[in-house]
Amino acid sequence: MEAQKPYLSVVIPVFNEEENLVELHARLATTLDKAGYAWEVIYTDDGSRDRSWDILERLHQQDPDRVRLVRFNRNYGQHMAVFAGFERVRGEVVATLDADLQNPPEELPNLVAKLEEGYDVVGGWRQSRRDSWLRKLPSYVVNRITSRVVGVDLKDYGCMLRAYRRDVVDAMNACQETSSFIPALANTFARDVVEIPVGHAHRQGGTSKYGLMRLLRLNFDLMTGFSVLPIQMVSLLGSLVAFIGLAFGLFLFIRRLVVGPEVEGLFTLFAILFVFVGLQILGVGLIGEYVGRIYREVRQRPRYIVRETRG
Repeated sequence: MEAQKPYLSVVIPVFNEEENLVELHARLATTLDKAGYAWEVIYTDDGSRDRSWDILERLHQQDPDRVRLVRFNRNYGQHMAVFAGFERVRGEVVATLDADLQNPPEELPNLVAKLEEGYDVVGGWRQSRRDSWLRKLPSYVVNRITSRVVGVDLKDYGCMLRAYRRDVVDAMNACQETSSFIPALANTFARDVVEIPVGHAHRQGGTSKYGLMRLLRLNFDLMTGFSVLPIQMVSLLGSLVAFIGLAFGLFLFIRRLVVGPEVEGLFTLFAILFVFVGLQILGVGLIGEYVGRIYREVRQRPRYIVRETRG
Protein backbone atom coordinates (compact mmCIF):
# COMPACT_ATOMS: atom_id res chain seq x y z
CA MET A 1 0.00 0.00 0.00
CA GLU A 2 1.39 3.39 -1.02
CA ALA A 3 2.17 5.73 1.85
CA GLN A 4 0.15 8.93 2.17
CA LYS A 5 1.77 11.89 0.43
CA PRO A 6 3.12 14.24 3.12
CA TYR A 7 1.88 17.78 3.50
CA LEU A 8 4.95 18.85 5.49
CA SER A 9 8.54 17.84 4.77
CA VAL A 10 11.15 18.62 7.43
CA VAL A 11 14.81 18.72 6.36
CA ILE A 12 17.41 18.32 9.11
CA PRO A 13 21.19 18.44 8.47
CA VAL A 14 23.18 16.25 10.85
CA PHE A 15 26.87 16.44 11.69
CA ASN A 16 28.12 14.57 14.77
CA GLU A 17 24.85 14.86 16.73
CA GLU A 18 24.60 11.37 18.24
CA GLU A 19 23.69 12.77 21.67
CA ASN A 20 20.64 14.66 20.39
CA LEU A 21 19.06 12.59 17.62
CA VAL A 22 16.83 10.24 19.64
CA GLU A 23 15.28 13.05 21.68
CA LEU A 24 15.02 15.29 18.62
CA HIS A 25 13.08 12.72 16.63
CA ALA A 26 10.81 11.80 19.53
CA ARG A 27 9.86 15.44 20.11
CA LEU A 28 9.49 16.09 16.39
CA ALA A 29 7.18 13.10 15.82
CA THR A 30 5.07 13.95 18.88
CA THR A 31 4.69 17.57 17.77
CA LEU A 32 3.75 16.82 14.17
CA ASP A 33 1.39 13.95 15.04
CA LYS A 34 -0.39 16.24 17.50
CA ALA A 35 -0.65 18.96 14.82
CA GLY A 36 -2.37 16.45 12.53
CA TYR A 37 -0.11 16.84 9.50
CA ALA A 38 0.84 14.12 7.08
CA TRP A 39 4.60 14.56 7.38
CA GLU A 40 8.02 13.22 6.55
CA VAL A 41 11.50 14.04 7.80
CA ILE A 42 14.68 13.88 5.75
CA TYR A 43 17.89 13.63 7.74
CA THR A 44 21.08 14.41 5.82
CA ASP A 45 24.20 12.99 7.46
CA ASP A 46 26.87 15.52 6.50
CA GLY A 47 29.88 13.22 6.92
CA SER A 48 29.44 12.50 10.64
CA ARG A 49 32.28 10.61 12.33
CA ASP A 50 30.33 9.49 15.40
CA ARG A 51 27.32 7.14 15.71
CA SER A 52 24.87 9.53 14.08
CA TRP A 53 24.28 7.38 10.99
CA ASP A 54 23.66 4.22 13.03
CA ILE A 55 21.07 6.06 15.10
CA LEU A 56 19.42 7.47 11.99
CA GLU A 57 19.21 3.99 10.46
CA ARG A 58 17.39 2.73 13.55
CA LEU A 59 14.94 5.62 13.32
CA HIS A 60 14.33 4.78 9.66
CA GLN A 61 13.71 1.13 10.47
CA GLN A 62 11.16 2.12 13.09
CA ASP A 63 9.25 4.38 10.67
CA PRO A 64 10.42 3.71 7.08
CA ASP A 65 7.56 5.60 5.41
CA ARG A 66 8.16 8.90 7.17
CA VAL A 67 11.89 8.85 8.00
CA ARG A 68 14.15 9.17 4.99
CA LEU A 69 17.93 9.39 5.06
CA VAL A 70 20.70 10.83 2.91
CA ARG A 71 24.37 10.22 3.67
CA PHE A 72 27.26 12.21 2.21
CA ASN A 73 30.66 10.66 1.58
CA ARG A 74 32.26 13.50 3.58
CA ASN A 75 31.42 16.84 5.18
CA TYR A 76 30.18 19.46 2.69
CA GLY A 77 28.59 21.95 5.07
CA GLN A 78 25.16 22.67 6.49
CA HIS A 79 23.68 24.37 3.44
CA MET A 80 24.69 21.61 1.03
CA ALA A 81 23.09 19.10 3.42
CA VAL A 82 19.87 21.11 3.32
CA PHE A 83 19.98 21.24 -0.49
CA ALA A 84 20.27 17.44 -0.60
CA GLY A 85 17.10 17.24 1.46
CA PHE A 86 15.34 19.86 -0.68
CA GLU A 87 15.93 17.76 -3.78
CA ARG A 88 14.03 14.86 -2.20
CA VAL A 89 11.10 16.51 -0.43
CA ARG A 90 7.54 15.50 -1.35
CA GLY A 91 5.52 17.92 0.78
CA GLU A 92 3.78 21.14 -0.21
CA VAL A 93 5.36 22.89 2.76
CA VAL A 94 9.06 22.45 3.55
CA ALA A 95 10.67 23.30 6.88
CA THR A 96 14.26 23.20 8.05
CA LEU A 97 15.53 22.53 11.54
CA ASP A 98 18.89 22.09 13.22
CA ALA A 99 19.68 18.80 14.95
CA ASP A 100 21.25 20.34 18.07
CA LEU A 101 17.88 20.93 19.86
CA GLN A 102 18.62 24.62 20.29
CA ASN A 103 15.71 25.29 17.94
CA PRO A 104 12.70 23.53 19.55
CA PRO A 105 10.82 21.31 17.07
CA GLU A 106 7.65 22.32 18.95
CA GLU A 107 7.83 25.64 17.07
CA LEU A 108 7.20 24.06 13.66
CA PRO A 109 3.36 24.26 13.79
CA ASN A 110 3.66 28.01 14.46
CA LEU A 111 5.77 28.44 11.33
CA VAL A 112 3.37 26.39 9.21
CA ALA A 113 0.36 28.30 10.53
CA LYS A 114 2.00 31.60 9.62
CA LEU A 115 2.90 30.30 6.16
CA GLU A 116 -0.74 29.33 5.59
CA GLU A 117 -1.72 32.97 6.06
CA GLY A 118 -0.31 33.59 2.58
CA TYR A 119 3.42 34.06 3.08
CA ASP A 120 6.06 32.42 0.89
CA VAL A 121 8.79 32.19 3.55
CA VAL A 122 8.52 32.28 7.33
CA GLY A 123 11.74 32.67 9.29
CA GLY A 124 12.33 32.11 12.98
CA TRP A 125 13.74 34.93 15.06
CA ARG A 126 15.62 33.77 18.17
CA GLN A 127 14.22 36.42 20.46
CA SER A 128 15.96 35.13 23.62
CA ARG A 129 19.09 33.63 22.13
CA ARG A 130 21.07 31.36 24.44
CA ASP A 131 24.52 31.99 23.02
CA SER A 132 27.54 33.94 24.17
CA TRP A 133 28.25 37.44 22.88
CA LEU A 134 31.14 35.94 20.87
CA ARG A 135 28.47 34.24 18.75
CA LYS A 136 25.87 36.99 18.88
CA LEU A 137 28.14 39.82 17.71
CA PRO A 138 29.35 38.19 14.44
CA SER A 139 25.79 36.99 13.78
CA TYR A 140 24.49 40.54 14.20
CA VAL A 141 27.02 41.80 11.64
CA VAL A 142 26.10 39.01 9.21
CA ASN A 143 22.38 39.76 9.63
CA ARG A 144 22.86 43.46 8.89
CA ILE A 145 25.00 42.78 5.83
CA THR A 146 22.62 40.11 4.57
CA SER A 147 19.62 42.43 4.94
CA ARG A 148 21.41 45.11 2.94
CA VAL A 149 22.65 42.73 0.24
CA VAL A 150 19.40 40.79 -0.24
CA GLY A 151 17.10 43.77 0.22
CA VAL A 152 14.88 42.02 2.79
CA ASP A 153 15.35 43.34 6.31
CA LEU A 154 15.24 40.45 8.81
CA LYS A 155 16.55 40.22 12.34
CA ASP A 156 17.87 36.65 12.18
CA TYR A 157 19.12 35.16 8.93
CA GLY A 158 21.13 32.59 10.87
CA CYS A 159 18.18 30.75 12.40
CA MET A 160 17.65 27.42 10.64
CA LEU A 161 14.09 27.12 11.95
CA ARG A 162 12.28 28.24 8.78
CA ALA A 163 9.36 27.23 6.55
CA TYR A 164 9.04 27.56 2.77
CA ARG A 165 6.39 27.05 0.15
CA ARG A 166 7.20 24.28 -2.28
CA ASP A 167 7.54 26.58 -5.28
CA VAL A 168 10.26 28.56 -3.49
CA VAL A 169 12.14 25.33 -2.75
CA ASP A 170 11.79 24.24 -6.40
CA ALA A 171 13.24 27.57 -7.51
CA MET A 172 16.22 27.10 -5.18
CA ASN A 173 16.73 23.56 -6.50
CA ALA A 174 17.02 24.99 -10.00
CA CYS A 175 20.08 26.99 -8.89
CA GLN A 176 23.20 24.89 -9.30
CA GLU A 177 25.66 27.20 -7.55
CA THR A 178 28.53 25.47 -5.82
CA SER A 179 27.85 27.43 -2.64
CA SER A 180 24.88 29.42 -1.47
CA PHE A 181 23.28 30.82 1.67
CA ILE A 182 19.78 29.31 1.72
CA PRO A 183 17.82 31.93 3.74
CA ALA A 184 19.14 34.71 1.50
CA LEU A 185 18.57 32.70 -1.68
CA ALA A 186 14.98 31.93 -0.68
CA ASN A 187 14.23 35.60 -0.14
CA THR A 188 15.30 36.41 -3.68
CA PHE A 189 12.48 34.16 -4.98
CA ALA A 190 9.82 34.94 -2.38
CA ARG A 191 7.26 37.71 -2.63
CA ASP A 192 6.08 37.79 1.00
CA VAL A 193 8.58 37.09 3.76
CA VAL A 194 7.94 37.36 7.48
CA GLU A 195 9.68 36.55 10.78
CA ILE A 196 8.12 35.26 13.98
CA PRO A 197 9.77 34.90 17.39
CA VAL A 198 10.78 31.34 18.28
CA GLY A 199 12.33 29.73 21.31
CA HIS A 200 16.01 29.01 21.68
CA ALA A 201 17.69 26.66 24.15
CA HIS A 202 21.20 25.92 25.33
CA ARG A 203 22.93 23.11 23.47
CA GLN A 204 22.37 19.92 25.46
CA GLY A 205 24.95 17.67 23.84
CA GLY A 206 27.82 17.86 21.38
CA THR A 207 29.66 21.01 20.33
CA SER A 208 28.84 23.90 18.03
CA LYS A 209 30.00 23.56 14.41
CA TYR A 210 30.14 27.33 13.76
CA GLY A 211 33.21 29.18 14.97
CA LEU A 212 34.29 32.74 14.29
CA MET A 213 36.34 31.88 11.19
CA ARG A 214 33.52 29.86 9.68
CA LEU A 215 31.13 32.76 10.20
CA LEU A 216 33.60 35.10 8.48
CA ARG A 217 33.94 32.74 5.51
CA LEU A 218 30.17 32.50 5.33
CA ASN A 219 29.94 36.28 5.34
CA PHE A 220 32.41 36.67 2.45
CA ASP A 221 30.61 33.96 0.50
CA LEU A 222 27.31 35.68 1.15
CA MET A 223 28.51 39.09 -0.03
CA THR A 224 30.10 37.81 -3.22
CA GLY A 225 27.29 35.38 -4.00
CA PHE A 226 24.37 37.79 -3.97
CA SER A 227 25.63 41.25 -4.83
CA VAL A 228 28.38 43.38 -6.38
CA LEU A 229 27.76 45.94 -3.63
CA PRO A 230 31.13 45.24 -1.89
CA ILE A 231 33.08 46.04 -5.05
CA GLN A 232 30.97 49.14 -5.62
CA MET A 233 31.58 50.29 -2.05
CA VAL A 234 35.34 49.76 -2.40
CA SER A 235 35.30 51.73 -5.66
CA LEU A 236 33.42 54.56 -3.98
CA LEU A 237 35.75 54.48 -0.98
CA GLY A 238 38.76 54.44 -3.30
CA SER A 239 37.50 57.54 -5.10
CA LEU A 240 36.94 59.29 -1.78
CA VAL A 241 40.41 58.35 -0.51
CA ALA A 242 42.00 59.50 -3.79
CA PHE A 243 40.27 62.87 -3.46
CA ILE A 244 41.39 63.23 0.16
CA GLY A 245 44.92 62.23 -0.82
CA LEU A 246 44.98 64.80 -3.61
CA ALA A 247 43.73 67.51 -1.27
CA PHE A 248 46.28 66.54 1.37
CA GLY A 249 49.07 66.55 -1.22
CA LEU A 250 48.06 70.04 -2.34
CA PHE A 251 48.04 71.17 1.29
CA LEU A 252 51.58 69.84 1.85
CA PHE A 253 52.79 71.51 -1.36
CA ILE A 254 51.44 74.92 -0.27
CA ARG A 255 52.82 74.39 3.24
CA ARG A 256 56.27 73.65 1.78
CA LEU A 257 56.18 76.89 -0.19
CA VAL A 258 55.18 78.89 2.90
CA VAL A 259 57.10 77.17 5.71
CA GLY A 260 59.91 75.54 3.81
CA PRO A 261 61.28 71.96 3.95
CA GLU A 262 60.45 70.00 7.13
CA VAL A 263 60.47 66.38 8.31
CA GLU A 264 58.15 66.55 11.33
CA GLY A 265 55.21 65.08 9.40
CA LEU A 266 57.10 61.99 8.23
CA PHE A 267 55.28 59.55 10.51
CA THR A 268 51.92 61.10 9.58
CA LEU A 269 52.69 60.41 5.94
CA PHE A 270 53.60 56.81 6.79
CA ALA A 271 50.31 56.37 8.64
CA ILE A 272 48.35 57.72 5.69
CA LEU A 273 50.32 55.48 3.34
CA PHE A 274 49.45 52.41 5.42
CA VAL A 275 45.76 53.36 5.21
CA PHE A 276 45.98 53.58 1.44
CA VAL A 277 47.82 50.27 1.20
CA GLY A 278 45.27 48.62 3.47
CA LEU A 279 42.40 49.81 1.29
CA GLN A 280 44.17 48.51 -1.80
CA ILE A 281 44.67 45.10 -0.21
CA LEU A 282 41.00 45.03 0.81
CA GLY A 283 39.97 45.82 -2.75
CA VAL A 284 42.25 43.11 -4.17
CA GLY A 285 40.89 40.63 -1.62
CA LEU A 286 37.29 41.32 -2.60
CA ILE A 287 38.13 40.97 -6.27
CA GLY A 288 39.84 37.69 -5.40
CA GLU A 289 36.65 36.46 -3.71
CA TYR A 290 34.66 37.13 -6.87
CA VAL A 291 37.29 35.53 -9.11
CA GLY A 292 37.51 32.51 -6.82
CA ARG A 293 33.75 32.09 -6.94
CA ILE A 294 33.79 32.27 -10.75
CA TYR A 295 36.59 29.67 -10.76
CA ARG A 296 34.53 27.27 -8.64
CA GLU A 297 31.51 27.69 -10.88
CA VAL A 298 33.47 27.21 -14.10
CA ARG A 299 34.87 23.86 -12.93
CA GLN A 300 31.29 22.54 -12.58
CA ARG A 301 32.21 19.95 -9.99
CA PRO A 302 29.37 18.26 -8.07
CA ARG A 303 28.23 20.25 -5.05
CA TYR A 304 28.23 17.06 -3.01
CA ILE A 305 28.36 13.29 -3.42
CA VAL A 306 25.68 11.10 -1.86
CA ARG A 307 27.12 7.88 -0.46
CA GLU A 308 23.82 6.15 0.28
CA THR A 309 20.15 6.80 0.98
CA ARG A 310 17.30 5.17 2.87
CA GLY A 311 13.66 5.47 1.91
